[in-house]
Amino acid sequence: MDDPVLVERDGHVETWTINLPEARNPISGDDVIDALVARVDAVNADRTVRAVILTGAGSAFSAGGNVKDMAERVGLFGGAPHELRDGYRRGIQRIPRAMYACDVPLIAAVNGAAVGAGCDLALMCDLRIASERAFFAESFVKLGIIPGDGGAWLLPRAVGAARAAEMALTGDRVDAATALEWGLVSRVVPHGELLSEARRLADRVAANPPHAVRMAKKLLREAQHQSLDSILELSAAMQALAHQTRDHDEAVQAFLDRRDPHFTGE
Repeated sequence: MDDPVLVERDGHVETWTINLPEARNPISGDDVIDALVARVDAVNADRTVRAVILTGAGSAFSAGGNVKDMAERVGLFGGAPHELRDGYRRGIQRIPRAMYACDVPLIAAVNGAAVGAGCDLALMCDLRIASERAFFAESFVKLGIIPGDGGAWLLPRAVGAARAAEMALTGDRVDAATALEWGLVSRVVPHGELLSEARRLADRVAANPPHAVRMAKKLLREAQHQSLDSILELSAAMQALAHQTRDHDEAVQAFLDRRDPHFTGE
């Protein structure tokens, strides 16, 4: 069997491609779940990775759950209610937990349909850019189910409560232009330029001191649920660490010398 998630490394940037194009890249199978969680663990341990691009093979970003498995009640979707609950907790819910804990900035390059859990997968990323062919749908209600992978937490933070309710309660598609207007993505680009634009964005992130980038990401994540006082305390502690890095010294000296800095991650 082909790898469910292809990994390419170029410099300080990794690209992860969900590689199940015939099924439109579902993420409910154990193989995909294990692969995504393993990749997060790997980049968290590798200080030389500074940014990650996530995309899908073929015409879809991700169709979310495997509807054929739902119909046959197998895999994640099989068993009694208590087994289904445990299946979600030990299965697909591992993805949002891992992605949320990823130290490295994640960029979703949404090349096509991002539906159900596929929409939520894009929302788990820090940055999202979309092909003009992309569309998004928080479509769980269309199948008589609810967001089981954190969509109810992720979606309002991206588009606000009212628009999140519209998406979740209707299950309707949101095209790329509307996604841009609503703030679901930061930009829409021609389909053929998606990965090159994602790479340019990744390179802009990767050009900065990696310790500072990882800490800034952590602060943004923590700020979603902590008080201002807590964030100020965490910021002070992180800033004390940042001031002692060689990359900070290099950044300051390069600024004074009016030259491009060279960061080593030290």
